[in-house]
Amino acid sequence: MRFEEELAFLENHGDIVRLKTAAGGEVVVSPQYQGRVMTSAVSPGADSLGWINRKFIEAGEIATSFDNYGGEDRFWLGPEGGQFSIFFSSGQPFIFDAWRVPSTLQEGAWDILEQGESTVLLGRKVEFSNYSNSQFTLEVRRRISLLGATQLETLYNVQSSPDLDWIAFESDNTITNVGAQPWRQATGLLSIWILGMFMPRADTQVIIPYETKGIGPIVNDRYFGVVPSERLKVAEAQSVLLFKCDGQYRSKIGLSPTRAKSVAGSYSESARLLTVVHFDRGSSDARYVNSLWEHQSDPFNGDIINSFNDGPVQPGQPSQGGFYELETSSPAGALEPGEKLRHRHRTFHFVGDQEALNSVALASLGVSLDTLSKI
Repeated sequence: MRFEEELAFLENHGDIVRLKTAAGGEVVVSPQYQGRVMTSAVSPGADSLGWINRKFIEAGEIATSFDNYGGEDRFWLGPEGGQFSIFFSSGQPFIFDAWRVPSTLQEGAWDILEQGESTVLLGRKVEFSNYSNSQFTLEVRRRISLLGATQLETLYNVQSSPDLDWIAFESDNTITNVGAQPWRQATGLLSIWILGMFMPRADTQVIIPYETKGIGPIVNDRYFGVVPSERLKVAEAQSVLLFKCDGQYRSKIGLSPTRAKSVAGSYSESARLLTVVHFDRGSSDARYVNSLWEHQSDPFNGDIINSFNDGPVQPGQPSQGGFYELETSSPAGALEPGEKLRHRHRTFHFVGDQEALNSVALASLGVSLDTLSKI
């Protein structure tokens, strides 16, 4: 769908913030929908790049188990599963029917604290308890900013090309413990979890490079059942994972801190679209919350990068809308009162001919797009 159509739809359903580049690219932020980046475009008249759940927005529902508005960069907190989960109430089984997004993460508009032509700062105070009945009170700050050619060159040594249209933005996310008690592993910790929802195509593949010298399994696919081999491939020669994301088969993968690099991406040849996500990692000894839907023997041995492909929850049941996600997480935050945790997540979209896209893929993901069909 064209960007202008999605823009008109969002404007008809609430206030938005538009961040525009000099070249005509644009990023749309919704304070109403918890400060999400709803969508973006590389140029006027181009495709809308974020997935927007029009059906849910038009229905005007709130306070569901998942107020799924869509958006290509949304703020959540982890862990999702386990004895310190914030998505399951104490004593509930770890099944889909008992899963529920904390209300403070999906209901109510966020405050605009600052706004400029290329950046907006939003914030909110949130409170909730986890599965083990530990209480959390925190302030969230979330700055969305456009990125330019300088950041592209700094991260990947890639220069702008006349053969490419592109848009890039960063969410700089900070949480502060404003409660009276410190956060401790014994009672549960939180992490910043950023999730990007994108429109799948039949040929969309998520591409995640991995560390060959990492410890343990290369990929974790135990979230919602083992992913079939035709949907998840480990390309050892290229040191990348290929995960089919067509919005037709509910599945999820993750990479541990020893296996993950600071980047992941996706590619659709039919759309001539390469998306790259880059994030700031924690220290080498950082621990990450475990989000598996089970009681865990090690709740701080979780993944740092995830990708989710939507599909029917059960045979014959509907999906959650038909999208795929690229997700990154901060380390678990053992915060004293007044202490902060920060996580920066960057999204780059490139549209152009395959040769130009291939140069970006090699520089950012370390793999040639020409080889994907042969893996």
